[in-house]
Amino acid sequence: MNLAEGVQLVSFGVLALMMISAALGVVLLSNIVYSAFLLGAVFISIAGMYILLNAGFVAAAQVVIYVGAVNVLILFAIMLVNKREDFKVIPRAWIRQLSTAVVCAGLFALLSVMVLSTPWSYATEVIAGDAATVIIGQHFFSDFLLPFELASVLLLMALVGAIILARREFLPDDVPADATQSPILTLPERPRDLIGANTEGSDRS
Repeated sequence: MNLAEGVQLVSFGVLALMMISAALGVVLLSNIVYSAFLLGAVFISIAGMYILLNAGFVAAAQVVIYVGAVNVLILFAIMLVNKREDFKVIPRAWIRQLSTAVVCAGLFALLSVMVLSTPWSYATEVIAGDAATVIIGQHFFSDFLLPFELASVLLLMALVGAIILARREFLPDDVPADATQSPILTLPERPRDLIGANTEGSDRS
C-alpha cells in the first residue's frame, strides 16, 4: 500500500465515522434544530465520499443543493414554525423505540448482505473527466427532464408551505367565544380650531 491509498483509506474511515455519528444524532437527539444541523453534516460527509470517487461535480452539487438549499430550507421551516406545545410523554414509548431499532437493524443487515454478495467490478468505459458537467447537463434536460422538474416543483411547494406557516396570525388560547374581533384603540384628535390658534400664537411671538 502506497501513500495515496493510505490517505484514501484513512479519509474514507473518517468520513464514514462522521456520517454514522451525525446520522445517529439526527434520529436520537430530542432537539430538532440540532438534528437539522447534523443532517447537514451527513450531507457534507456524503460529498466527501463523492470526492474520493473522483466525482467532483456530484460532490459540488451535493453541497450546493442538499446543504445550501434543502438543509437551509429545513432549518428555516423549523425556526419559522411557531410551536408552543411541548412534547408529551408517551406511555410505553420503549415499545416503539424497540420496534424502530429492530427495523433499522434489519435494513442494515439486508443492505450489508447485498453489498457483500454483489459481484462488484470496475467500469471499463473511459472516464469523462472535465466533460462530466456537460454530459450530466445533457442527461438532465433530455432523459431525466421530468424528475428534474418535479424536484424543483417539490422544493417550491416546501418554500411556499414554510412562508404560509410563518405568516399565521397568533391567536391566544383564552379567547372568548363571542369576542371575534379585538377593539381598536385610537388616540383622540385635537380640534382644528385649537391647532390653528396655537400656530397663530407661535407666529406672533
